[in-house]
Amino acid sequence: MHPNPAFRKETRAQHITFAREQGFGMLAVASSGAPLISHIPFLLSEDGTLAEFHLVRSNPIVRALASPLAARLAVQGGHSYVSPDWYDVDDQVPTWNYMAAHLVGEVEKRPAEELRDLLDRQSAVYETRLMPKAPWTTGKMTPDVLEKMMRQIVPCRMRVDQIDGTWKLSQNKPDAVRLNAANHMDAYGFGNEVRVLAALMRGVAPGD
Repeated sequence: MHPNPAFRKETRAQHITFAREQGFGMLAVASSGAPLISHIPFLLSEDGTLAEFHLVRSNPIVRALASPLAARLAVQGGHSYVSPDWYDVDDQVPTWNYMAAHLVGEVEKRPAEELRDLLDRQSAVYETRLMPKAPWTTGKMTPDVLEKMMRQIVPCRMRVDQIDGTWKLSQNKPDAVRLNAANHMDAYGFGNEVRVLAALMRGVAPGD
């Protein structure tokens, strides 16, 4: 997380909502070599203390989970390059604005009997966001085909002990300077969810 406290004023509840709405992150666990990383969709409990997901059985993280492991789930939101020219003031430097949350805790494999319920809850959450189409359910699968596919994946659960976040939105700049950058980002920025990021920059006052 960014060390500047100006970019770390959001509440735990805001980080939880952000992570839950993104619903996709990068799971990292320690290993004897480089950290093991997997990009995963997940469900996050209302209080932010439990993340649930599944991994393909051949994933190295699954093989490492003979016992629970310390883990970090990094959730990335909007991000974009910020040109110094966009501020319209002298002596500025390039930077990158972004939103991110880190969930830290312990991850474990769960019994296979929990997998069907997890899949049903995951698809229900994701499909609801596609309304008004009728939601897809596992009930639409041929039972034998579903069982075969389920044997290839493993349910997992992460107990979340800590949540940190950075919302770097040029809060350290005066209003006019920040708004100049937001307007230019909206028009010319590149990255991910750039217009959302620009809108958030417009709504953030320095020191808030």
